[in-house]
Amino acid sequence: MARGKKASGKHYTSKGERPNVRRDVLNANRREYRENTLAVLLNKQEAWKQMKKVWVTVPNPNPNETNKRFVRVLASDLWGDPRRRFIMGQAKEET
Repeated sequence: MARGKKASGKHYTSKGERPNVRRDVLNANRREYRENTLAVLLNKQEAWKQMKKVWVTVPNPNPNETNKRFVRVLASDLWGDPRRRFIMGQAKEET
């Protein structure tokens, strides 16, 4: 008896319609990660070093805006250019 071709199974791509992990497990993992502020900050710093557009939440420098206690700023504005190198004994760069 002849067998059918098997090559068609190698080209199947899932449509991604349904998740393969329960939602409560995903939410628990996300909650656990967000509680670990050191891990979040290290990931943001690593992304900043890779020249990605990273946003950081900082206290608002303008005390008159009482309705906005925190503001989001670009990490490159806050931390500077990640390509900049520090050399000991060299004068600070002027801004």
